[in-house]
Amino acid sequence: MAHFAKIDSNNIVEIVHVVNNEVIKKEDGTEDEAKGKEFLNSLFGSATWVQTSYNNNFRKNYASIGYTYDSVRDAFIPPKPYNSWVLNEDSCQWEPPVEFPNVNNRYNWNEETQQWDYIGPALPE
Repeated sequence: MAHFAKIDSNNIVEIVHVVNNEVIKKEDGTEDEAKGKEFLNSLFGSATWVQTSYNNNFRKNYASIGYTYDSVRDAFIPPKPYNSWVLNEDSCQWEPPVEFPNVNNRYNWNEETQQWDYIGPALPE
């Protein structure tokens, strides 16, 4: 299945729709993003649609409501969680200014102190 994000005039994702792969296939069997856009516009009226990859094969991240589509980076970027976090240009994910301390424990980011606050041991699986 192909997935398409509807973006508003500020490039913010409003919704993601699934489209059957057969709809976007060209005669030679390759996928055509434009065919998906045409299909969705025929259903919902004129809008801006950008294909997204559930497996993150293109456009860096799978689009979700509230993400921004950056046409320069050709990537979907999640909302910035904290003012101090910076965008990793390769992954287009936000990263804290201080590395996460220990994957075997649970922590919350403390924006005021700019550090990770320990909240307890890892939960059992």
